[in-house]
Amino acid sequence: MVGDRAEDGAGRTFPADFTFGAATASYQIEGAVEEDGRGPSIWDTFSHTPGKVDRGDTGDVADDHYHRLEEDLDLLQSLGLAAYRFSVSWSRVLPTGRGPVNQAGIDFYGRLVDGLLARGIQPVATLYHWDLPQALEDEGGWTVRTTAEAFREYARVLAAALGDRVHTWTTLNEPWCSAYLGYANGVHAPGRADPLAALQAAHHLNLAHGMGVQAIREALPGARCSVTLNLHVFRPVGDTGAEAVRRLDAVANRVFLGPMLQGAYPDDLKADTAAITDWSFVRADDLQQIHQPLDVLGVNYYSSNRVRLRPDDTGSVDSADAVGPSPFPGAEQVQFLPPSGPLTDMGWNIDPAGLSDLLTSLAATYPKLPLMITENGAAFPDRIGDDGVVHDEDRIDYVRRHLGALLDAIDAGADVRGYFVWSLLDNFEWALGYGKRFGIVRVDYDTLERTPKDSARWYAGVVARRALDGP
Repeated sequence: MVGDRAEDGAGRTFPADFTFGAATASYQIEGAVEEDGRGPSIWDTFSHTPGKVDRGDTGDVADDHYHRLEEDLDLLQSLGLAAYRFSVSWSRVLPTGRGPVNQAGIDFYGRLVDGLLARGIQPVATLYHWDLPQALEDEGGWTVRTTAEAFREYARVLAAALGDRVHTWTTLNEPWCSAYLGYANGVHAPGRADPLAALQAAHHLNLAHGMGVQAIREALPGARCSVTLNLHVFRPVGDTGAEAVRRLDAVANRVFLGPMLQGAYPDDLKADTAAITDWSFVRADDLQQIHQPLDVLGVNYYSSNRVRLRPDDTGSVDSADAVGPSPFPGAEQVQFLPPSGPLTDMGWNIDPAGLSDLLTSLAATYPKLPLMITENGAAFPDRIGDDGVVHDEDRIDYVRRHLGALLDAIDAGADVRGYFVWSLLDNFEWALGYGKRFGIVRVDYDTLERTPKDSARWYAGVVARRALDGP
């Protein structure tokens, strides 16, 4: 029986058609940033700007996936995974974001897709995972409409090139990060800190999603289309906790869910941000373009946050909002309380119940929309054993508990179709460089050798049995 429980969790089974996979992102693993016609992206610029990334790390080489494609595809096959979620480097396909196609870039992703299919693995392609072509940022980036229009043409190019070989097309990965970490508090590329720019970026990312879905379906009428959102789970604390959650939910979650799935921005979001903008950058037919039918909603989940309103107006910050301006425009008076342990190496709490709460809430609000966990995993301070292997029991426990929470949501009626662990490989962790390791496969950054961790073997076992073991 699906989700049938044993006292210790052992034997809980997954639906027969449940998809297990792993996920990566182009700039985090590919390297080869100046090869075969690829143009610069905002992350090339940002990572080469002194002080922006820990230790001055860059994605110039990363995991060298570009040259080690076959090895990495074999790794996926060895784990028995049914699907691989990868992202396409926009500037590898269109070096300046629009205009002539770089055939070498198309050929690379063609080899990737064909290699997956030859191994019986479903290709799940994400068109945008944060690495905007620098030429488009120079024109205003996500703060201007023309970037969304360029994305539409980029989607059209990829749909024509890769066609029905791609199982699922995902337009955007975590637009919250692109809009708010990139434009509101500047800890991610392009490094701007302007709340108005961030809200403009959120809207134009929404618009790019809608335009992209339309372009894909025009080229491929039967295409499966998706978007991946990092939907936040906020836990209210004290008398002001509920209001803090409402404000954050509006600007972090419903700013994307509303237009994409309901065709409207929330009224309370507009009220909360009235001092920043009147939203006049939203044109008459924008919401109709954004509101496109989806085949599945991708959900990324790692942790939750405890929040309340600040008890005073001092403007002091702590915990999640400690670095730079608030990444939540219109909710600056929300206070993030320190997380309780144990914590991952990112300083994030471990709250599997947050995943089941999120999935059941989504299922209740959008009952006909299938869900997919497109990222979940954890960074821990991995230690190499005397046998040369990382024995990462903490990562195994994290993933096991979150898979159990996912099964809880299925038992409660949520239509969850699959799970992609983040990540297949240790990789470039954005502004934190190579100091944080999320992979179930260890990468030696000196030799680039890949070594499966205990978590990889454990995950392969879950996939083969289609069932959880005990703790």
